[in-house]
Amino acid sequence: MTNTLVKARLALAAGLVLTLPAHAFDWNGLLKGVLGQPETQQTTTGVDALSSTEINTGLKEALTRGAEAAVGQLGQKDGFFGNTQLRIPLPEPLQKAEKAMRLLGMGKQADELLLTMNRAAEAAVPEAKTLLVDAVKEMTLEDAKGILTGGETSATDFFRRKTETKLNDRFLPVVKTTTDKVGLAQQYNRYAGTAAQFNLIDKKQANVEQYVTQQALDRLYILIGEKEAEIRANPLKAGSDLLKKVFGAATSK
Repeated sequence: MTNTLVKARLALAAGLVLTLPAHAFDWNGLLKGVLGQPETQQTTTGVDALSSTEINTGLKEALTRGAEAAVGQLGQKDGFFGNTQLRIPLPEPLQKAEKAMRLLGMGKQADELLLTMNRAAEAAVPEAKTLLVDAVKEMTLEDAKGILTGGETSATDFFRRKTETKLNDRFLPVVKTTTDKVGLAQQYNRYAGTAAQFNLIDKKQANVEQYVTQQALDRLYILIGEKEAEIRANPLKAGSDLLKKVFGAATSK
């Protein structure tokens, strides 16, 4: 608004003051209109309406719940093997040779390795609980805001970034203790290790224990992501008033 127009409106307002009774004139309202100011301030909504404490506490509660639920589901008998979507398959080179193995009477050995790999993963997953919870405790307010306003898997990405290397080190010896007992696993490791040296197979599949460890970690993060998506999709069922408030603000639900 130009200075000339403002002056003109102020002059008009002054004229109205002189011609109208004092009780009939809303000077404040007119002055705000003249100066281009709203009569009422906008109410802060969404994430901006939340306090830092609410964001931090709410996110930590959500992440802890999601991590504990995922570990609890996977770290029990048939947590992997009993779920067709989470079951760890044979390494790709063995999958390609599986039909031939069964024709040669090695079907039992293949089944034993498949079961053992999944049991090894189920035994290793409980090792994740402490590290996941520790990652939540160390989460900064900046981390929390980034997760809350980020994409659908931002919490899962946070967990992977903070814990994957440490979890790999925790899982590997647990998995190895179990798979070392299976003859076919030892045979696979000998042949796959040689093949990996010549880049004939992915180095992540060069031994059974590393393969199972990576597969277990991938599935753990997938499940954590599913728990996260459930909360984001329906914050009203999140489980506590604080979670409803925090995720409801983030999703405007």
